[in-house]
Amino acid sequence: MNQVRNDIRNVAIIAHVDHGKTTLVDALLRQSGNFRESQVQDTMLDSNPLERERGITILAKNVAINYTDPDTGTTTKINLIDTPGHADFGGEVERVLGMADGCFLLVDAAEGAMPQTRFVLKKAFQHQLRPIVIINKIDRQDARANAVLDEVFDLFVELGADDETLDFPVIYASGRSGIATWNLDQPGTSIKPVFDAILRHVPAPHGDPDRSLQVQITNIQYNEYVGRIGVGRIYNGRIKSGSQVTVAKRGGELVKSRLQQVQVFDGFGRKNVDSAEAGDIVALIGLETVDIGDTVCDFQNPPTPTGTGN
Repeated sequence: MNQVRNDIRNVAIIAHVDHGKTTLVDALLRQSGNFRESQVQDTMLDSNPLERERGITILAKNVAINYTDPDTGTTTKINLIDTPGHADFGGEVERVLGMADGCFLLVDAAEGAMPQTRFVLKKAFQHQLRPIVIINKIDRQDARANAVLDEVFDLFVELGADDETLDFPVIYASGRSGIATWNLDQPGTSIKPVFDAILRHVPAPHGDPDRSLQVQITNIQYNEYVGRIGVGRIYNGRIKSGSQVTVAKRGGELVKSRLQQVQVFDGFGRKNVDSAEAGDIVALIGLETVDIGDTVCDFQNPPTPTGTGN
């Protein structure tokens, strides 16, 4: 039976170079209550040395925040999925957006939407994602938030957004100051409106934990001690550490393998878990042949790979 995971949100972040994505995520981490100040490293999303030097995002990464809503007391795991900021990485964009159920479009309050942002946003629409717009850096002296909002609306129309998508929520923020607001006339005091927007406007993931396992591998990481690590989202079924699985290769080959360890993302790292199920984004250790585009299935009677399962 298809089930909704109200305890999870999977959100992609779309932003141009230098529009403040990393500082906004830093603010979310700091104000989530999960981490001590010393644990949050500035611009932690830019972990690749080239990215730190040039301020661009090449390799998509995941950050997970367990956020407890102070109004309801409900805790939700928020998987923030970084998207490449350049059209040159189109394949990576496609895979990343396939893991998400919603997205942020982060736009500089002075510069507005840029060409690379246009490319990723178009892909998001193709994946039927409805963006939350964040106009960032509203504290800039040359900020023109209202004009930028009009430009974003025009861009949505140009890219063929439907009426529901055109009625997008808008947040005004200063990631560096750690504040956000729904209304420019009411200065923000914290980053909480961004968390509220995630809970309110990003659909919860769905899937059937009792169906055959289906994990779509969207990224490969490497560790010198454990080798290849397949990162992907579970669309159906459950997966357990130490279990036998089948890797369905893109070319149709089926490879039997034993999974050593299942990990989920936790803050800007990962932690071991005994099992995970539909809706979770996981890192799978021990599958030596796994590659991007493969599907990890049940060991017995694996289904034919069918894409993302959406």
